[in-house]
Amino acid sequence: MTEEDNDRPRGVVPDDAESSAASPPAAGAGWPSSPPDAPPGSLPSVPSLPAATRRRRWWPWAIFIVLAAAIAIASRWNLNYYAVTPGTAQSVQQFITVPTDKGHPVTHPVLLTDVEIGRVTALDYLFYKLQSNVTLEQVDSVTGGTAPSQLTAQGNLEMSQAEVDAKVSALRRLGYKVTATPSGAVIAGTYPGTPAYPVLNVGDVVSAVDGTPTLTADALISTLRQYHAGQTIVLTVRKGGTAPPAPESITLKNTTINIGESKPVTLDLGIEVEDQVDYGFPFPVHINVTNIGGPSAGLAMTLGVIDALTSGSLTGGHTVAATGTMDSQGNVGPIGGVPQKTIAVENAGASIFLVPLQQYQGAMSKDRPGLKIYPVTTLNQVLADLKANGGVVPPAHVTSGRSPTSSG
Repeated sequence: MTEEDNDRPRGVVPDDAESSAASPPAAGAGWPSSPPDAPPGSLPSVPSLPAATRRRRWWPWAIFIVLAAAIAIASRWNLNYYAVTPGTAQSVQQFITVPTDKGHPVTHPVLLTDVEIGRVTALDYLFYKLQSNVTLEQVDSVTGGTAPSQLTAQGNLEMSQAEVDAKVSALRRLGYKVTATPSGAVIAGTYPGTPAYPVLNVGDVVSAVDGTPTLTADALISTLRQYHAGQTIVLTVRKGGTAPPAPESITLKNTTINIGESKPVTLDLGIEVEDQVDYGFPFPVHINVTNIGGPSAGLAMTLGVIDALTSGSLTGGHTVAATGTMDSQGNVGPIGGVPQKTIAVENAGASIFLVPLQQYQGAMSKDRPGLKIYPVTTLNQVLADLKANGGVVPPAHVTSGRSPTSSG
């Protein structure tokens, strides 16, 4: 714009502009003509947009709809992976109840830790691959061939067994007498397509085959070897482990299945079994861990029971976390997801982390300054490590019938 343009009064149109406005271009010169019968001074009509232009306006919507459909499909398309991500670390003491006359206050409770496991969809995959604290595991390596529909029941059964074993190992370490009576073989899993799958559920207990008692898992397997495909057997089953014994008929059939990543195997019945043992305790101890499945809290629960039944601080005032299975004999066993659990206990401010020997390197892969990680194999070793860090540890084999005291 020139200075002349700036100085021109507003609202005054140059003569040449008026001339232009008064005489629109002739038809055919790019300006549409008015209809012959249009009133004088009316604006010329504007033709509708060409069809190609209208179609171009639909393209953004078409692309949006296709993307939305692709996202919806990808979010429901499960890949052959589970994602293992860090969970939480929380006090085990909130889940433990002991008799008032035998209990002691716990000021620095042991932390149990868990991981979160979920199926990976096509939409999740790239996101998880970019996360350094997430591990993608093949489905078979997580399930071991067990039907996904049984995983929750299996996790609940393992937690229930871990709670019992934790009480047994803790009380025996404190010198209390705990009796054990074999009562059958508990179903830990069945395989799709096998004769057992529609009849037996995780948690059912088998105590006899055709009237022959089978009070351990080995006894059941040994007895079943006497039968072959095509025969019908009658199992004595306590549904859910608590119902009255009742007969269940099953016809054996050769069924070839895949178990985990191993070669296909042929089974006549198709069950996984473990020992079912009825324990007699000197007094009631209740452990009820909620919203967590699996056996990996066994070590933490054992320490929690010992801490609740003895005076002094078992952890020596430190924030101690623990993971690992615990059997009734006081042995610590391996578990999964230790790298993710290490992150969880570090986030919770733990200064000591007790892990099974087999997973020590996995825990060290996520080690941060300020966290001591101890590889352990037995309850006695765990207690020795706590004592070395100032924990007040009860002596072994205290006389039964009295609430034990602790010694440093």
